[in-house]
Amino acid sequence: MSTLGSHIRGAATLALALLIFSLQDIAVKWIGGSYNVLEIVLIRSLVALPCTFLFLRLEGRRGLPTTTRPVLEYARGLLLFVSFTTYMMGLAALPLAEMAAIRNSGPLMITLLSVLWLGEQVGPRRWLALGVGFLGVLLIVQPGSAAFNPGALYALLATLTYALSVMVTRRLQTTDSSATMAYFSSLVYLGAAVALGPLSAVVGEQPGADASLAFLFRAWTVPTLLDAGVMAGLGLVWAGGMYFVARAYSLAPASVVAPFEYTALLISVMWGLLLWNEVPTWLTIIGASLTVGSGLYVLYRERRQKSRAPQADDLAPREDPVATG
Repeated sequence: MSTLGSHIRGAATLALALLIFSLQDIAVKWIGGSYNVLEIVLIRSLVALPCTFLFLRLEGRRGLPTTTRPVLEYARGLLLFVSFTTYMMGLAALPLAEMAAIRNSGPLMITLLSVLWLGEQVGPRRWLALGVGFLGVLLIVQPGSAAFNPGALYALLATLTYALSVMVTRRLQTTDSSATMAYFSSLVYLGAAVALGPLSAVVGEQPGADASLAFLFRAWTVPTLLDAGVMAGLGLVWAGGMYFVARAYSLAPASVVAPFEYTALLISVMWGLLLWNEVPTWLTIIGASLTVGSGLYVLYRERRQKSRAPQADDLAPREDPVATG
């Protein structure tokens, strides 16, 4: 296969993965008004956990995965659990386009944390790009204005905890495989959902609460057969999406494929328009443009820096895709 052909296939495969992942957003917005978010996480995790054994088989391993760094594994799983749960809470209150635009600040947060936590060197140009990107986020969130939506805070928390999980993943990658990390994160999802399940019964539903908090404290109910199938399908969506993301990064270098992750924004805008008649505001469009543009510039600078370094590894600017919980 030619280099150009493999690059095109890698980009197309990533776009397919992002389209599959977008089904999760549709499902959550569809059924989120009737169920508790932890109930959805629990059922999703019951399906996702067995899928991690498929990843183990793909790595040529059998039996239960083990780790020499359990504290890091469980910390990473907890960060991903918080990220996934608050992401769904944000979805309950925000249009898909705004949610995707805020999520696109993830690479910027990862770069910032790489400097603060890992001590990586970032030049003035990338600092400027980071500033422009976060200005874009502020335009979308609009803190302190009448248009501010509390769901944006959960979207930001989801993005921040995901970025923190990437930092932990970078430490674990030297000792633990992708499937091992996927197994432990799914295990934490399941345990945390069970442990926090009684929260809605203790606190009770909150009349007048915003859509995100209502999603957290809503009473658990027995789902219909269709809705239970949708919740279980979230686990299959995760497994399918993770497979195609991993496949995309194996077909082409990360420096070629990674910029296409921003097509998730276009997909979210498409679903929002088609299914909920959600038209992005001008501030959302401008903010998303600044965030995406700065993120692409950061990727460009990283690519140039790696091309100058002899025998530099071509790593994705995100965590190991199969290891994502």
